[in-house]
Amino acid sequence: MAKHKKYDCIIIGGGHAGIEAAGVCANMGADTLLVTIRFDSIGEMSCNPSIGGIGKGQLTREIDALGGVMALAIDHAGIQFRLLNRSKGPAVQSPRAQADKTAYKRFTQDYLASLDNLEIAEGNAAEILTEDGKAAGIRTTDGRVYSGKAVIVTAGTFLRGLMHIGEERIPGGRRGEEPANELSESLRGLGLSIERLKTGTPVRLDSSTIDYSKTERQDGDENPRPFSFMNERIEQKQVCCWITYTNPAVHELLRENMERAPLYSGQINSTGPRYCPSIETKIMRFPDKQNHQIFIEPETAEELTMYPNGISTSVPRDVQESMLRQIPGFENARVVHYGYAIEYDYCPATQLKITFETKNVSGLYLAGQVCGTSGYEEAAAQGLYAGVNAVRQMRGEEPFIIRRDQAYIGVMVDDLLTKHITEPYRMFTSRAEYRLTLRADNADRRLTPLAREAGLISEQRWQRYQKKIADIQAVEKYLKTTRTAGRSLWQQLQQPDNPLRQNLKSDEVIAAMNPPEEVLEAVMIDAKYEGYLSRQERLVKGLSSLEKVLLPADIDYFSVPHLRSEAKERLTEIKPHNLGQASRIGGITPADITVLQVYMKAAGKTA
Repeated sequence: MAKHKKYDCIIIGGGHAGIEAAGVCANMGADTLLVTIRFDSIGEMSCNPSIGGIGKGQLTREIDALGGVMALAIDHAGIQFRLLNRSKGPAVQSPRAQADKTAYKRFTQDYLASLDNLEIAEGNAAEILTEDGKAAGIRTTDGRVYSGKAVIVTAGTFLRGLMHIGEERIPGGRRGEEPANELSESLRGLGLSIERLKTGTPVRLDSSTIDYSKTERQDGDENPRPFSFMNERIEQKQVCCWITYTNPAVHELLRENMERAPLYSGQINSTGPRYCPSIETKIMRFPDKQNHQIFIEPETAEELTMYPNGISTSVPRDVQESMLRQIPGFENARVVHYGYAIEYDYCPATQLKITFETKNVSGLYLAGQVCGTSGYEEAAAQGLYAGVNAVRQMRGEEPFIIRRDQAYIGVMVDDLLTKHITEPYRMFTSRAEYRLTLRADNADRRLTPLAREAGLISEQRWQRYQKKIADIQAVEKYLKTTRTAGRSLWQQLQQPDNPLRQNLKSDEVIAAMNPPEEVLEAVMIDAKYEGYLSRQERLVKGLSSLEKVLLPADIDYFSVPHLRSEAKERLTEIKPHNLGQASRIGGITPADITVLQVYMKAAGKTA
């Protein structure tokens, strides 16, 4: 490495956000440096080794449609694939896969090592360097300095990370790794507001010491579907998971020891994830519930250790041991690692521009848990989004913006920028008002053209996408132009009891076309929801007029006549990118938006 080399982009952190940020920056041709505390921890699945789930599966497929690596990694490392909500409509169906965490790490590390424009350095980032209010590089704790035009912080739970097991307090970003304390102070010194959140993880168990005869077997899908649009099938061997339950004896044990639980003893004051609570929180929040489900999930294909999903905890070690003795199947289970809670610093995302660049420092971007989110998928999507925008800003190009009607990524970005997060943000299908169009199956149809325009995807991916679209159009054209009994086959396909709905290939012409299953699936959904999708499209168009009215970053809201005081304060704090985003800020009323519209028109800034 050249002594005085200046990089285009420097990424801090080798987690899921850092991987996608480094990958997209390098693939766009930017000279990129990834700085991580330990190279062998890149791609670590420090909590549940799984990808996808409700809302999260959609995010993963969107990352793939934009040229990211997460879907390719889980297709390579997945050991059990399941489509969740299969009995419900496609709008809320979400893919999920259990991963071999070792294979997942290896795949992501090999991927990064293969990129021409990427260098990786081990080090603990201590300071963001600036010149004239702009990011200019970083300094590590051992004094090394790296110069760069843009810095993307993807520090996960490492900012002043503190782990709790009972009364034990262990500094660290996760088990066995030191925290990044100085970096947190550096961000604060740059004027960023720093707050604190909490998350946690359960024990890990020796698989050979679990009595599976006392549990319920849970198999994956018989024909697992890949996450990536680039893959046709899953080749590796699939394994099963298991289910057991807590019981009143477990709940009573935890209640008796609640004064020793950091979450209830006053040792931890920060907020944890509402939708993935600890077992202590579950029994306190739902005192009448007799049991809670525990998914026993393998961490590797060899099934050496098991992740008991559902009993995240930070109670003392002896209480964790006693709890296990009361759970069917775990009576003699050996603990490999104890569960713990972790507190960490984060920067509320209301301090970011729509590109995830900080408002305080030009060229400084944040992505992942440092923005107040929870989950690998949310982090990866932010890393990709921040990386694209860092490169585009450096080139003097327009921002790469994804609206909430275009993708779950857009929903997440909009939510983070307009809502003050007080607990770790997690994606759900219920957060998306346009979820009928934001499905897992059509992520490529929604986003791959945008990715092509932004230069994010390979020619191979583009050709594959075009082939799929051509196949869909060919099948739909045939169905719409072929009539029997006075109705087109397309109209017949829309009838719930029509035999064609059960098997499209029962039609000889379609059978001769031999389209892939994903094409037939797309055609079926297009036909079934044609009316609903048309109505939603009209609704989106009706609301998009607000998104087109851009609000200048330097607008003085306190000088806008007739704007309420609360609106002036909230708009000054958030600095929304456009009127649509402004309308979704808490405390902003329709009347405030009307006042802004009149003001913008009078100022000649809108038609």
